[in-house]
Amino acid sequence: MAQARRPRTLRVLHVAAELYPWVKTGGLGDIVAALPPALLAQGIDARLCLPAFPAFLDAFHLTDAVRLATPFAAERVRVALATPPGSKIAAYLVDHPPFYDRSGGPYGSADGRDWPDNHRRFALLAWAAAALAGGADPNWRPDIVHAHDWHAGLAPAYLKAEAAPAAASVFTVHNLAYQGSFPAGVFPELSLPAGFYGLDGVEFYGGVSFLKAGLAYADRLTTVSPTYAREIQTPEFGEGLDGLLRLRADALTGILNGVDPTVWDPAHDDALPQPYDIETAEAGKAAAKAELRRRLHLFEGDAPVFGVVSRLSPQKGLDLLLAALPDLTAGGGQLALLGSGDRDLETGFAEAAAAQRGTVGVEIAYDETLARLVIAGADCIVVPSRFEPCGLTQMYALRYGTLPLVRRTGGLVDTVVDATPARLRDKTATGFMFEPATAEALAATIEWASAQYRNRASWRQMMRQAMTRDFSWAQSARQYAALYREVVG
Repeated sequence: MAQARRPRTLRVLHVAAELYPWVKTGGLGDIVAALPPALLAQGIDARLCLPAFPAFLDAFHLTDAVRLATPFAAERVRVALATPPGSKIAAYLVDHPPFYDRSGGPYGSADGRDWPDNHRRFALLAWAAAALAGGADPNWRPDIVHAHDWHAGLAPAYLKAEAAPAAASVFTVHNLAYQGSFPAGVFPELSLPAGFYGLDGVEFYGGVSFLKAGLAYADRLTTVSPTYAREIQTPEFGEGLDGLLRLRADALTGILNGVDPTVWDPAHDDALPQPYDIETAEAGKAAAKAELRRRLHLFEGDAPVFGVVSRLSPQKGLDLLLAALPDLTAGGGQLALLGSGDRDLETGFAEAAAAQRGTVGVEIAYDETLARLVIAGADCIVVPSRFEPCGLTQMYALRYGTLPLVRRTGGLVDTVVDATPARLRDKTATGFMFEPATAEALAATIEWASAQYRNRASWRQMMRQAMTRDFSWAQSARQYAALYREVVG
């Protein structure tokens, strides 16, 4: 009897602009670093396609390369096969120095202004991914191109531009607010069929939207939490795209992001003065709290410390926290904040720290070690976002036994169990929620959290419950693997 043939391993190419720890502006880099290895454990052959930023070229080990004639350069563009240090995941680096060898960030110069040719820079990335699907590398060809955020949004469009698409496509929206919008005049530079500029294509309010291209042309759509998948189909959260998202609702799935337990683990975190697990959390967190207070010049004592690690922006609701800060300190709380962003918010928090030395500690910057110290040393981590597709900070905090205080939106709803009287009684509470995006609602929830802090037995129970929550990538990877198999039939 003939043996049944084993199914060929599914191949998936992830296209993105960031990869932790080399290029990172937010959670996208963390996710792109963690999801492919988790998929590998599910039997998926996953690779990356990235712009060849200097940080990648300097760190990665290059093993092979192909050169492609593209619509974006007179000379052939090198696509180098490389391996990130300590990784089993191969990466294709789209290496065109005039586009990617620049000082500043991945999207703009050091002064914060976007590069004027971003439409060409990221069109090349997406075009190269489609070329790899078409066989540019004779040794590896993906079944699915999985594009992440607007930077890769044209990849599904380039695939659909072919009479017979070379691969299926999945497009993940990490944050609908960032859309890759450009004037209509750039469309001829994108090397797409003329018919793709229209209401059903890349046109958006008289311009070009890379994000809309992904939403319109991908075979399947995902976003980073079930609640956010529902929210973006409404006018309040849809950023003008809710009609298209409702039209494609059958193709849209919300899959919660995960946390890499090897990276975020209080028992093996060198940034902490005293690593801890669920059994030693009280002593470990007390040591971290003392060190955090020393670092930010906060008074010692039994006051609850409310921590923030965030981009300072109205989207993140930090203006609400600034307005609620007098109530927080009047109720006996302290604030430990690390972040940067909006100049007015930076100034407001810096002035509050100067006026309330010992009670408000602020560092306007980003420092990975201090970030971990805030997450471990605070009693509550505050995430008052107006909208939050998934959020990682609250998941890191739960793992470290720090109770999130969040607004009831997006992935925050999917990851935090509100300390209502009923949830306190059945011992399932892991944090605190408020709903109206007002300083008054936030202040009231801070007051409720402060009252619970004084009930030490109840607080310890919530800490333990928080640390038992499993947000590892394994569950998310299983859902992606199932979705991939549906896409390819």
